Amino acid sequence: MLSPETYQHIVHAVPLLRRADPPLAREFQQAASFVRIPAGRDVFVAGDRASAIALLVSGVVRVYKIGETGREITLYRFGLGESCVLTANAILSNQSFPAIATVEREAEAVLIPADTFRDWVRRSDLWRDFVFDMLSQRLSTVMAVVDEVVFQHMDRRVAALLLKRAQAQNPVRMTHQEIAAELGSSREVISRLLADLESAGIVRAGRGAIEVLDHAGLQARSSM
Repeated sequence: MLSPETYQHIVHAVPLLRRADPPLAREFQQAASFVRIPAGRDVFVAGDRASAIALLVSGVVRVYKIGETGREITLYRFGLGESCVLTANAILSNQSFPAIATVEREAEAVLIPADTFRDWVRRSDLWRDFVFDMLSQRLSTVMAVVDEVVFQHMDRRVAALLLKRAQAQNPVRMTHQEIAAELGSSREVISRLLADLESAGIVRAGRGAIEVLDHAGLQARSSM
């Protein structure tokens, strides 16, 4: 059960709850629990049964798959006020979780028991709309991932990733292995592509960081 102070803290972070009527708000306070989850913790791994669904109040969770060869690919991330559509699907369809969900930045979350979540979705327009919105957003994200993997060359994808990350922080704090995991490639391939960019004077690679030196040149590579 959530205290009134904790509930008000959550309402500020989760827009969905601002539209809840008083009876549903009371149900939420009684059924939900508040947790803190450290970075690096696996919330679910493939094959787990989802006993609860989490709404994030802070932090970031990465959802990804690992193939038979050991390569990883990121499906999507969710953060403030969001939840995991694969968890919702696992609960509503009574299936196991099909991927891995790992806390990337230390998170605060509200946990809703699976049976309660199913009941709310069945009888509440507010919760049904929330699930459909998640489905719409994540379907678009996953379709973009499929488009990148199937139709775009890896050198273009590396350039696009570095451009995007450099807008927030330059040098980009990522290792070759982290880039490979993000894009579903191998560390060897990523190292070769970064070496090509470095020899062209577009980036400078250091230990655990890649500095973008020529944004225009990187932009050109991402559009090739």
